[in-house]
Amino acid sequence: MNNKLIFVVMDGLADRPVPAFGSKTPLEAAETPALDSLAAKGSGGMLRVIEGVAPESDAAVLTLLGYDPHKYYTGRGPLEGVGTGAHFKEGMLALRCNFATTSDGHNLLDRRAGRTLTSREAASLAAAINKKVKLANANFKFYASVAHRGVLVISEKQKSKKLSANITNTDPAYEIRNGIPHALSSFEKKVKKSVPLDSTAAAKRAAEPVNEFTEKAFAVMKNHPANVRRSKKGLLPANTIICRDAGNRLPPLYSISKKYGRKWALLADMPLEIGIGKLAGMGIVKLPLPTFTAKDYPYRVKKTVAALEKFDCLYIHIKGPDLFGHDGDYNGKKKCIEDCDKFFFSPLLQKINLSETVVVVTADHATPCEMRGHSDDPVPFIISGGKVKADFVEKFGESYCRNGGFGTIKGDSFMNKVISLM
Repeated sequence: MNNKLIFVVMDGLADRPVPAFGSKTPLEAAETPALDSLAAKGSGGMLRVIEGVAPESDAAVLTLLGYDPHKYYTGRGPLEGVGTGAHFKEGMLALRCNFATTSDGHNLLDRRAGRTLTSREAASLAAAINKKVKLANANFKFYASVAHRGVLVISEKQKSKKLSANITNTDPAYEIRNGIPHALSSFEKKVKKSVPLDSTAAAKRAAEPVNEFTEKAFAVMKNHPANVRRSKKGLLPANTIICRDAGNRLPPLYSISKKYGRKWALLADMPLEIGIGKLAGMGIVKLPLPTFTAKDYPYRVKKTVAALEKFDCLYIHIKGPDLFGHDGDYNGKKKCIEDCDKFFFSPLLQKINLSETVVVVTADHATPCEMRGHSDDPVPFIISGGKVKADFVEKFGESYCRNGGFGTIKGDSFMNKVISLM
Protein backbone atom coordinates (compact mmCIF):
# COMPACT_ATOMS: atom_id res chain seq x y z
CA MET A 1 0.00 0.00 0.00
CA ASN A 2 1.34 3.42 -0.97
CA ASN A 3 2.02 5.94 1.75
CA LYS A 4 -0.03 9.09 2.08
CA LEU A 5 1.72 12.47 1.78
CA ILE A 6 1.14 15.66 3.79
CA PHE A 7 3.21 18.44 2.21
CA VAL A 8 3.07 21.56 4.41
CA VAL A 9 4.43 24.91 3.26
CA MET A 10 4.75 27.54 5.98
CA ASP A 11 4.86 30.79 4.02
CA GLY A 12 7.96 32.91 4.68
CA LEU A 13 9.03 30.67 7.58
CA ALA A 14 12.79 30.94 7.10
CA ASP A 15 14.62 33.85 8.70
CA ARG A 16 18.00 35.07 9.94
CA PRO A 17 19.55 34.99 13.44
CA VAL A 18 18.11 37.52 15.88
CA PRO A 19 20.39 38.93 18.64
CA ALA A 20 17.46 39.18 21.06
CA PHE A 21 16.89 35.43 20.59
CA GLY A 22 20.51 34.54 21.34
CA SER A 23 21.36 34.64 17.63
CA LYS A 24 18.65 32.10 16.88
CA THR A 25 16.06 32.58 14.15
CA PRO A 26 12.37 32.93 15.13
CA LEU A 27 11.89 29.27 14.14
CA GLU A 28 14.84 28.13 16.25
CA ALA A 29 13.77 30.27 19.22
CA ALA A 30 10.17 29.01 19.09
CA GLU A 31 8.96 26.14 21.27
CA THR A 32 7.99 23.55 18.65
CA PRO A 33 7.85 20.08 20.22
CA ALA A 34 5.67 18.64 17.45
CA LEU A 35 7.90 19.86 14.62
CA ASP A 36 10.98 18.79 16.57
CA SER A 37 9.52 15.30 16.95
CA LEU A 38 9.13 15.12 13.16
CA ALA A 39 12.73 16.26 12.75
CA ALA A 40 13.99 13.66 15.23
CA LYS A 41 12.13 10.84 13.48
CA GLY A 42 13.04 11.95 9.99
CA SER A 43 15.72 13.74 8.07
CA GLY A 44 16.35 17.38 7.25
CA GLY A 45 18.07 19.60 4.74
CA MET A 46 18.07 22.98 3.07
CA LEU A 47 16.24 23.99 -0.06
CA ARG A 48 17.34 26.55 -2.62
CA VAL A 49 13.92 27.29 -4.02
CA ILE A 50 15.02 29.32 -7.08
CA GLU A 51 18.75 29.90 -7.32
CA GLY A 52 19.73 33.56 -6.99
CA VAL A 53 16.14 34.81 -6.78
CA ALA A 54 14.18 36.25 -3.87
CA PRO A 55 10.98 34.68 -5.16
CA GLU A 56 7.39 35.66 -4.73
CA SER A 57 5.14 32.85 -3.58
CA ASP A 58 3.78 32.23 -7.09
CA ALA A 59 7.01 31.09 -8.74
CA ALA A 60 8.13 29.48 -5.47
CA VAL A 61 5.01 27.33 -5.13
CA LEU A 62 5.19 26.25 -8.76
CA THR A 63 8.79 25.20 -8.16
CA LEU A 64 7.98 23.25 -4.99
CA LEU A 65 5.27 21.37 -6.88
CA GLY A 66 7.76 20.39 -9.58
CA TYR A 67 6.90 22.92 -12.29
CA ASP A 68 9.80 24.80 -13.90
CA PRO A 69 8.83 28.47 -13.36
CA HIS A 70 10.89 29.53 -16.39
CA LYS A 71 8.62 27.32 -18.48
CA TYR A 72 5.26 27.60 -16.73
CA TYR A 73 5.14 31.04 -15.07
CA THR A 74 2.81 33.42 -16.94
CA GLY A 75 2.29 36.12 -14.30
CA ARG A 76 0.80 36.17 -10.84
CA GLY A 77 -2.31 38.02 -11.96
CA PRO A 78 -3.95 35.06 -13.75
CA LEU A 79 -3.11 32.70 -10.85
CA GLU A 80 -4.71 35.05 -8.32
CA GLY A 81 -7.61 35.55 -10.68
CA VAL A 82 -8.39 31.84 -10.86
CA GLY A 83 -8.14 31.56 -7.08
CA THR A 84 -10.42 34.56 -6.57
CA GLY A 85 -12.99 33.40 -9.09
CA ALA A 86 -12.39 36.25 -11.54
CA HIS A 87 -13.58 36.07 -15.13
CA PHE A 88 -10.40 35.82 -17.18
CA LYS A 89 -9.64 34.66 -20.72
CA GLU A 90 -6.50 34.65 -22.83
CA GLY A 91 -5.80 38.11 -24.18
CA MET A 92 -7.20 39.85 -21.13
CA LEU A 93 -4.76 41.29 -18.61
CA ALA A 94 -4.81 40.20 -14.96
CA LEU A 95 -2.71 41.82 -12.24
CA ARG A 96 -2.22 41.08 -8.54
CA CYS A 97 -3.11 44.20 -6.53
CA ASN A 98 -2.73 45.65 -3.06
CA PHE A 99 -4.90 48.21 -1.37
CA ALA A 100 -2.23 50.68 -0.26
CA THR A 101 -2.00 54.01 1.54
CA THR A 102 -0.58 57.14 -0.09
CA SER A 103 -0.58 60.79 0.92
CA ASP A 104 -1.60 61.96 -2.55
CA GLY A 105 -2.06 58.94 -4.81
CA HIS A 106 1.69 58.79 -5.48
CA ASN A 107 3.78 58.89 -2.30
CA LEU A 108 3.47 55.57 -0.48
CA LEU A 109 2.95 55.48 3.25
CA ASP A 110 2.17 51.75 3.42
CA ARG A 111 1.94 49.11 0.67
CA ARG A 112 -0.72 47.18 2.60
CA ALA A 113 -2.86 49.91 4.19
CA GLY A 114 -1.40 49.13 7.59
CA ARG A 115 -2.38 45.48 7.16
CA THR A 116 -5.57 46.37 9.02
CA LEU A 117 -8.02 46.40 6.10
CA THR A 118 -10.82 43.90 6.59
CA SER A 119 -12.18 41.83 3.72
CA ARG A 120 -15.55 43.52 4.24
CA GLU A 121 -14.02 46.99 3.91
CA ALA A 122 -12.13 45.86 0.82
CA ALA A 123 -15.34 44.54 -0.75
CA SER A 124 -17.11 47.88 -0.22
CA LEU A 125 -14.19 49.77 -1.78
CA ALA A 126 -14.12 47.36 -4.73
CA ALA A 127 -17.85 47.84 -5.30
CA ALA A 128 -17.42 51.62 -5.43
CA ILE A 129 -14.48 51.34 -7.85
CA ASN A 130 -16.38 49.02 -10.18
CA LYS A 131 -19.41 51.33 -10.15
CA LYS A 132 -17.74 54.71 -10.51
CA VAL A 133 -14.50 54.22 -12.46
CA LYS A 134 -14.74 54.25 -16.26
CA LEU A 135 -11.74 53.76 -18.51
CA ALA A 136 -11.43 55.56 -21.85
CA ASN A 137 -10.36 52.66 -24.05
CA ALA A 138 -10.73 49.50 -22.00
CA ASN A 139 -13.10 47.55 -19.78
CA PHE A 140 -12.15 46.27 -16.34
CA LYS A 141 -13.35 44.57 -13.19
CA PHE A 142 -11.61 44.79 -9.85
CA TYR A 143 -11.95 41.88 -7.40
CA ALA A 144 -11.20 42.18 -3.69
CA SER A 145 -9.99 38.88 -2.24
CA VAL A 146 -8.49 38.60 1.29
CA ALA A 147 -7.78 41.69 3.42
CA HIS A 148 -5.63 44.15 1.42
CA ARG A 149 -5.30 41.86 -1.61
CA GLY A 150 -7.11 42.04 -4.91
CA VAL A 151 -7.06 41.27 -8.64
CA LEU A 152 -7.55 43.66 -11.55
CA VAL A 153 -8.72 42.24 -14.88
CA ILE A 154 -8.60 44.52 -17.92
CA SER A 155 -9.92 43.74 -21.39
CA GLU A 156 -10.05 45.56 -24.72
CA LYS A 157 -13.33 47.11 -25.77
CA GLN A 158 -12.68 45.59 -29.18
CA LYS A 159 -12.82 41.88 -28.40
CA SER A 160 -10.59 41.00 -31.34
CA LYS A 161 -7.65 42.84 -29.76
CA LYS A 162 -5.43 41.36 -27.05
CA LEU A 163 -3.37 43.03 -24.35
CA SER A 164 0.29 42.34 -23.74
CA ALA A 165 1.62 41.40 -20.29
CA ASN A 166 4.98 42.97 -21.13
CA ILE A 167 4.57 46.00 -18.87
CA THR A 168 6.16 47.15 -15.62
CA ASN A 169 4.56 47.10 -12.16
CA THR A 170 3.08 50.09 -10.38
CA ASP A 171 3.99 48.35 -7.11
CA PRO A 172 7.60 49.46 -6.51
CA ALA A 173 8.55 46.48 -4.30
CA TYR A 174 8.71 43.87 -7.08
CA GLU A 175 10.05 43.54 -10.59
CA ILE A 176 10.31 40.81 -13.20
CA ARG A 177 13.81 39.45 -13.87
CA ASN A 178 14.30 36.93 -16.65
CA GLY A 179 10.62 36.15 -16.56
CA ILE A 180 10.52 35.48 -12.79
CA PRO A 181 9.12 37.92 -10.18
CA HIS A 182 11.78 39.18 -7.79
CA ALA A 183 11.27 40.92 -4.44
CA LEU A 184 13.46 44.01 -4.12
CA SER A 185 15.44 44.56 -0.93
CA SER A 186 15.00 48.33 -1.25
CA PHE A 187 12.78 50.55 -3.38
CA GLU A 188 11.51 54.10 -3.71
CA LYS A 189 8.27 54.51 -1.82
CA LYS A 190 6.28 55.87 -4.70
CA VAL A 191 3.54 54.42 -6.89
CA LYS A 192 5.27 53.81 -10.21
CA LYS A 193 3.89 54.42 -13.66
CA SER A 194 3.39 51.29 -15.68
CA VAL A 195 5.37 51.46 -18.92
CA PRO A 196 5.62 49.10 -21.90
CA LEU A 197 8.67 46.85 -21.96
CA ASP A 198 8.58 46.62 -25.74
CA SER A 199 7.44 48.79 -28.63
CA THR A 200 4.30 46.84 -29.49
CA ALA A 201 0.90 48.48 -29.59
CA ALA A 202 -0.45 45.70 -27.35
CA ALA A 203 1.99 46.65 -24.57
CA LYS A 204 1.17 50.34 -24.87
CA ARG A 205 -2.56 49.56 -24.79
CA ALA A 206 -1.95 47.52 -21.61
CA ALA A 207 0.08 50.11 -19.68
CA GLU A 208 -2.26 53.03 -20.38
CA PRO A 209 -5.41 51.62 -18.71
CA VAL A 210 -3.38 50.42 -15.69
CA ASN A 211 -2.20 53.98 -15.08
CA GLU A 212 -5.65 55.42 -15.78
CA PHE A 213 -7.23 52.95 -13.37
CA THR A 214 -4.71 53.86 -10.65
CA GLU A 215 -5.53 57.58 -10.89
CA LYS A 216 -9.29 57.15 -11.05
CA ALA A 217 -9.46 54.53 -8.29
CA PHE A 218 -7.63 56.93 -5.95
CA ALA A 219 -10.20 59.63 -6.69
CA VAL A 220 -13.01 57.24 -5.74
CA MET A 221 -11.38 55.80 -2.62
CA LYS A 222 -9.85 58.83 -0.93
CA ASN A 223 -13.15 60.05 0.54
CA HIS A 224 -15.01 56.74 0.62
CA PRO A 225 -17.03 56.20 3.83
CA ALA A 226 -14.93 53.15 4.72
CA ASN A 227 -11.81 55.30 4.70
CA VAL A 228 -13.50 58.11 6.61
CA ARG A 229 -14.35 55.60 9.33
CA ARG A 230 -10.83 54.19 9.29
CA SER A 231 -9.30 57.64 9.68
CA LYS A 232 -11.55 58.39 12.64
CA LYS A 233 -10.27 55.19 14.27
CA GLY A 234 -6.67 56.22 13.66
CA LEU A 235 -6.20 53.60 10.93
CA LEU A 236 -4.47 54.17 7.62
CA PRO A 237 -6.92 54.71 4.75
CA ALA A 238 -6.88 52.26 1.86
CA ASN A 239 -6.87 54.93 -0.84
CA THR A 240 -4.66 53.56 -3.64
CA ILE A 241 -4.39 50.38 -5.71
CA ILE A 242 -0.90 49.18 -6.67
CA CYS A 243 -0.48 46.43 -9.25
CA ARG A 244 2.14 43.87 -10.17
CA ASP A 245 2.96 40.75 -12.18
CA ALA A 246 0.67 41.13 -15.17
CA GLY A 247 -0.33 38.08 -17.15
CA ASN A 248 -2.42 37.61 -20.28
CA ARG A 249 -2.72 33.82 -20.32
CA LEU A 250 -3.04 30.90 -17.94
CA PRO A 251 -0.04 28.63 -17.39
CA PRO A 252 -0.42 25.25 -19.11
CA LEU A 253 0.09 23.22 -15.95
CA TYR A 254 -0.07 19.45 -16.26
CA SER A 255 -2.24 17.49 -13.84
CA ILE A 256 -0.05 16.74 -10.85
CA SER A 257 -2.34 13.83 -9.94
CA LYS A 258 -1.80 12.20 -13.35
CA LYS A 259 1.93 12.87 -13.37
CA TYR A 260 2.56 11.15 -10.05
CA GLY A 261 -0.29 8.65 -10.20
CA ARG A 262 -1.77 9.88 -6.90
CA LYS A 263 -4.83 11.98 -6.11
CA TRP A 264 -3.85 15.43 -4.84
CA ALA A 265 -5.85 17.97 -2.86
CA LEU A 266 -5.01 21.46 -1.65
CA LEU A 267 -5.86 23.21 1.61
CA ALA A 268 -4.78 26.84 1.41
CA ASP A 269 -5.39 30.17 3.07
CA MET A 270 -4.84 32.41 0.05
CA PRO A 271 -6.23 32.82 -3.50
CA LEU A 272 -2.82 32.42 -5.15
CA GLU A 273 -2.31 28.87 -3.91
CA ILE A 274 -5.95 28.03 -4.62
CA GLY A 275 -5.49 29.22 -8.20
CA ILE A 276 -2.38 27.10 -8.67
CA GLY A 277 -4.12 24.10 -7.12
CA LYS A 278 -7.07 24.40 -9.50
CA LEU A 279 -4.84 24.71 -12.55
CA ALA A 280 -2.74 21.76 -11.36
CA GLY A 281 -5.82 19.55 -11.22
CA MET A 282 -5.97 19.25 -7.45
CA GLY A 283 -9.13 18.85 -5.43
CA ILE A 284 -9.76 22.06 -3.51
CA VAL A 285 -10.78 21.73 0.14
CA LYS A 286 -12.80 24.80 1.00
CA LEU A 287 -11.74 26.72 4.09
CA PRO A 288 -13.12 29.84 5.77
CA LEU A 289 -11.20 33.09 5.41
CA PRO A 290 -8.17 32.97 7.70
CA THR A 291 -7.86 35.15 10.78
CA PHE A 292 -4.11 34.40 10.96
CA THR A 293 -4.50 33.42 14.60
CA ALA A 294 -4.64 30.15 16.54
CA LYS A 295 -8.40 30.06 15.86
CA ASP A 296 -7.73 28.93 12.30
CA TYR A 297 -6.00 25.65 13.07
CA PRO A 298 -8.52 23.27 14.71
CA TYR A 299 -10.83 23.39 11.69
CA ARG A 300 -7.87 22.95 9.35
CA VAL A 301 -6.77 19.86 11.30
CA LYS A 302 -10.28 18.45 10.96
CA LYS A 303 -10.37 19.10 7.20
CA THR A 304 -6.86 17.68 6.74
CA VAL A 305 -7.76 14.40 8.43
CA ALA A 306 -10.99 14.15 6.42
CA ALA A 307 -9.16 14.87 3.15
CA LEU A 308 -6.71 12.04 3.83
CA GLU A 309 -9.61 9.63 3.52
CA LYS A 310 -10.26 10.75 -0.07
CA PHE A 311 -6.86 11.82 -1.38
CA ASP A 312 -3.35 10.41 -1.45
CA CYS A 313 -1.40 13.68 -1.26
CA LEU A 314 -2.26 16.96 0.44
CA TYR A 315 -0.59 20.30 -0.23
CA ILE A 316 -1.21 22.53 2.78
CA HIS A 317 -0.36 26.22 2.80
CA ILE A 318 -0.08 28.20 6.05
CA LYS A 319 0.28 31.94 5.52
CA GLY A 320 0.92 33.26 9.03
CA PRO A 321 4.75 33.44 9.42
CA ASP A 322 5.15 35.51 6.26
CA LEU A 323 2.94 38.30 7.61
CA PHE A 324 5.13 38.86 10.66
CA GLY A 325 8.30 38.72 8.56
CA HIS A 326 6.97 41.54 6.37
CA ASP A 327 6.09 43.52 9.48
CA GLY A 328 9.55 43.02 10.99
CA ASP A 329 7.89 41.49 14.06
CA TYR A 330 10.35 38.93 15.48
CA ASN A 331 8.24 38.09 18.52
CA GLY A 332 5.05 37.88 16.48
CA LYS A 333 6.66 35.47 14.05
CA LYS A 334 7.98 33.31 16.88
CA LYS A 335 4.52 33.24 18.51
CA CYS A 336 2.86 32.42 15.17
CA ILE A 337 5.20 29.45 14.66
CA GLU A 338 4.48 28.24 18.21
CA ASP A 339 0.72 28.50 17.62
CA CYS A 340 1.05 26.52 14.42
CA ASP A 341 3.02 23.81 16.22
CA LYS A 342 0.64 23.63 19.18
CA PHE A 343 -2.71 23.92 17.42
CA PHE A 344 -2.02 22.38 14.00
CA PHE A 345 0.93 19.97 14.00
CA SER A 346 0.50 18.56 17.49
CA PRO A 347 -3.17 17.51 17.14
CA LEU A 348 -2.61 16.43 13.52
CA LEU A 349 0.23 14.06 14.48
CA GLN A 350 -2.04 12.47 17.07
CA LYS A 351 -4.54 11.60 14.33
CA ILE A 352 -2.24 10.11 11.67
CA ASN A 353 0.01 7.07 11.49
CA LEU A 354 3.54 8.15 10.59
CA SER A 355 4.42 4.66 9.45
CA GLU A 356 1.88 5.10 6.66
CA THR A 357 2.23 8.85 6.09
CA VAL A 358 5.14 10.92 4.80
CA VAL A 359 5.12 14.44 6.24
CA VAL A 360 7.09 17.25 4.61
CA VAL A 361 7.44 20.68 6.23
CA THR A 362 9.23 23.54 4.50
CA ALA A 363 8.83 27.14 3.31
CA ASP A 364 8.25 28.72 -0.08
CA HIS A 365 10.85 31.40 0.65
CA ALA A 366 12.54 33.25 3.49
CA THR A 367 10.99 36.46 4.82
CA PRO A 368 13.64 37.79 7.21
CA CYS A 369 12.27 40.21 9.78
CA GLU A 370 15.33 42.40 9.38
CA MET A 371 14.48 42.87 5.68
CA ARG A 372 10.69 43.05 6.00
CA GLY A 373 10.62 41.27 2.67
CA HIS A 374 11.61 38.13 0.79
CA SER A 375 15.22 37.04 0.38
CA ASP A 376 17.04 34.40 -1.64
CA ASP A 377 18.21 32.61 1.53
CA PRO A 378 17.81 28.82 1.44
CA VAL A 379 14.94 27.45 3.51
CA PRO A 380 14.92 24.48 5.91
CA PHE A 381 12.90 21.33 5.36
CA ILE A 382 12.17 18.09 7.16
CA ILE A 383 10.81 14.86 5.72
CA SER A 384 9.51 12.33 8.21
CA GLY A 385 7.39 9.21 8.30
CA GLY A 386 7.02 6.24 6.00
CA LYS A 387 10.40 4.61 5.46
CA VAL A 388 12.41 7.84 5.78
CA LYS A 389 15.48 7.12 7.88
CA ALA A 390 16.37 9.41 10.78
CA ASP A 391 19.51 11.53 10.63
CA PHE A 392 21.19 13.32 13.54
CA VAL A 393 18.93 16.40 13.36
CA GLU A 394 16.60 16.52 16.36
CA LYS A 395 15.14 20.02 16.00
CA PHE A 396 13.54 21.89 13.12
CA GLY A 397 15.45 25.06 12.33
CA GLU A 398 17.77 26.65 9.82
CA SER A 399 21.09 25.89 11.55
CA TYR A 400 20.00 22.35 12.41
CA CYS A 401 18.79 21.46 8.93
CA ARG A 402 22.05 22.67 7.37
CA ASN A 403 23.57 19.52 8.85
CA GLY A 404 20.67 17.32 7.82
CA GLY A 405 20.97 14.06 5.96
CA PHE A 406 19.49 15.43 2.74
CA GLY A 407 22.05 18.24 2.45
CA THR A 408 21.08 21.11 0.13
CA ILE A 409 18.58 20.41 -2.65
CA LYS A 410 17.51 22.59 -5.58
CA GLY A 411 13.85 23.50 -5.53
CA ASP A 412 13.05 22.14 -8.97
CA SER A 413 14.13 18.63 -7.95
CA PHE A 414 12.49 18.60 -4.52
CA MET A 415 9.11 17.13 -5.46
CA ASN A 416 10.71 14.23 -7.32
CA LYS A 417 12.80 13.52 -4.22
CA VAL A 418 9.68 13.55 -2.02
CA ILE A 419 7.73 11.27 -4.35
CA SER A 420 10.64 8.82 -4.47
CA LEU A 421 10.42 8.47 -0.71
CA MET A 422 6.83 7.30 -0.98
